[in-house]
Amino acid sequence: MTDDAGARQTAAEIAHWLLAAQGLADLDDAAAPEAWAGLETYLRRGLRDRMAGMVAALVQEARGLQRLAANGADPAATRAGVLRLRQRYLQAETVLDFYGDAINSRSNPALRGLLRGLDTLAGDSMAAILGPLGIEAPPALVYVDKGLGASILRAGIRLWDHAHPSPAAAIKLTRHNLSHPTAILHETGHQVAHLTGWTGELADALHDALVPRSADVARLWRSWAGEVAADVHAFALAGWAPVFALSTVVDGTTEEVFRIRYGDPHPFGWIRVLFNAALCRSWYGGGPWDDVARAWWQRHPIARADPDTRLVARVSVDALADLVEVCTRRPMRALRGAPLSAVVDPRAAAPDRLRDLQRQAGGTLLTSSYLRRRHSLQLFALLSTRAVLDPANAEAHRGRLRAWLRDVGADAVAVAPTDTRAA
Repeated sequence: MTDDAGARQTAAEIAHWLLAAQGLADLDDAAAPEAWAGLETYLRRGLRDRMAGMVAALVQEARGLQRLAANGADPAATRAGVLRLRQRYLQAETVLDFYGDAINSRSNPALRGLLRGLDTLAGDSMAAILGPLGIEAPPALVYVDKGLGASILRAGIRLWDHAHPSPAAAIKLTRHNLSHPTAILHETGHQVAHLTGWTGELADALHDALVPRSADVARLWRSWAGEVAADVHAFALAGWAPVFALSTVVDGTTEEVFRIRYGDPHPFGWIRVLFNAALCRSWYGGGPWDDVARAWWQRHPIARADPDTRLVARVSVDALADLVEVCTRRPMRALRGAPLSAVVDPRAAAPDRLRDLQRQAGGTLLTSSYLRRRHSLQLFALLSTRAVLDPANAEAHRGRLRAWLRDVGADAVAVAPTDTRAA
């Protein structure tokens, strides 16, 4: 009698999780149809196919367990299968909710146009480095969420069942940085470093450059290589534009900006800002980035750091020129034996080059579709810094940046290849 009750309960539980899995199949429940329509066709199809594949695999697993139970399989094994199915359902639901929330942020028409433009720029930023290396850049899906810092779920990461890789680089952009959205370049830098294998090589090079000064500091910079690579990627493409946005994200009290969190892959805020300013100084000489660095020195005197952090800070500051050299001018196997600056020239985003572009374009700077596609990242850098240089008119500058981004997104939709298959 007890065995029969257990079998009936197990059969009911399997049926429950099968129904739950089947309930995930309608992807318009995960995101509204108008939000799906806010994606370019190839990205929409890739996401829907991958998500549908996850659900189909889950349903297949439930049906297989159902057959085993009906054929009198070992009750303990069946029970273990039910618990495994339950866990896989919850994992699949989490993935679908993640993408659903990201896609649903496009339900608002104005935000949808803005995010389409950012998708395009994110794709351009990856292609700028991956293209010359013969690596295909994945599509990007930018979405908006709360908080201070951006983040990325890299394309190609294996999802819950290890069989369905993430089809896009899903980039979270925080609301406060929608007016200065250069953080997307840091996040695409993580994707580029992953696809090229640059991080490990850079970690060793940073360590080797610092170990004669301090073995402990060398180990820290090795552990920070992934975030350093992403920062350098953003600098190489947009010059000093990311420096201000970074400073607003890592800002805080003096105690906070000097805090080293062991195990945290990010450099502590103080040295990270100074390193990014040093990148600009090395390639462009003096400029607005020096104001950022001076403000941080004045607000957060190094004497107020604890003794251990003070040592790391002093050694790192003394080595900034060497660190910039390693990151931008040293040949890397991951970059086909070239330095990063030979793959993408940081001088293309230098302030004088951006001024030349603005002067040559004249009245067509923000209206030319050719310029939007040919110089998208340079124009992005130029427009992103206007509010920083002219804060009294920041609202007007933000309006022009957003209008331009929507035009970038509209251009991408206009040139997308026709796809007559059902979406």
